[in-house]
Amino acid sequence: MGAIIDNVLVSDKANLEVFSGTLQNLAELDRDIVVVTSDSRGSGKLGPFGQKYPAQIVEIGIAEQNLVGVAAGLASAGKKVFAVSPACFLTARALEQIKNDVAYSDNPVKLIGISAGVSYGALGSTHHSLHDFAVLRAVNNITVVAPADNFETEQAIAQAATSNHPFYLRFGKKVMPALPADIDNSFNFGKGRIIREGKDLTIIGTGETVYPAWQAAEKLEQDYNIQAMVISMHTIKPLDYELLARVAANGNPIITVEEHSVYGGLGEACASFLLQHNYHNPFKIMGIPDEYTVTGSQNEIFNHYGLSESGIADTALKILKQKH
Repeated sequence: MGAIIDNVLVSDKANLEVFSGTLQNLAELDRDIVVVTSDSRGSGKLGPFGQKYPAQIVEIGIAEQNLVGVAAGLASAGKKVFAVSPACFLTARALEQIKNDVAYSDNPVKLIGISAGVSYGALGSTHHSLHDFAVLRAVNNITVVAPADNFETEQAIAQAATSNHPFYLRFGKKVMPALPADIDNSFNFGKGRIIREGKDLTIIGTGETVYPAWQAAEKLEQDYNIQAMVISMHTIKPLDYELLARVAANGNPIITVEEHSVYGGLGEACASFLLQHNYHNPFKIMGIPDEYTVTGSQNEIFNHYGLSESGIADTALKILKQKH
């Protein structure tokens, strides 16, 4: 059980730990579940899984293209495969294998991108995955998911394990607070979760940006009596167009927040839908600009680029001021 911080239940686990624990529980009931990893047993929190189920884990070494090829082969033979590797390498070095061996060949591999976004912090741009949404949105036949908290992670892994469809699931490294569940405590791929209701604007986050978006909404209400809706758009592809249309219908501003390049990710996916369907809401994409990121921890990078409670709140105030 976690602690209560600012009236929010904070778990004591990173999403990666929940991923590993959930997978271990599933593997106990289903011996067809297999993990394939590229020297990522430690960073993927898979040590306990490997100790308990040594016959259900395959170590490839630092060879991401081979990782995806082996995973696709096992999946084609009926195994339920989770291929685990750092997101920056998995979705760049092995992109051709993801495109052809997994998606084109319709092999139901669950690709797990760990230490995603800027989780590697000071290791810098070579180790950051700020392109993964963009490249995988352009690949047919793969679902792209970034869970926001422990609940979404557990649900995503449990549901993906029963699916005969290729997936990419993205996880960071930090301990994640549990988001309020009083609005929407369900989880379904392709359906965004309303974390907080609000009538003045909508903030749409994904993955580890949802919590600072929620913090910003709380700050806006406490300090300025502004009510912001917050959505966890955990599924980047397919996007929840129905929910997006519903929140756009009132004409209020929409802000998207992502731990990804401002090009090709959540923001541009939302903007494309809205413009093509004649919605003209004031709109702002918050993410990493077209530059090599500053050096620092994940929190420092978030703060630098405004992906923090205060940064998101300031952006909301500016976009509301422009509206009026």
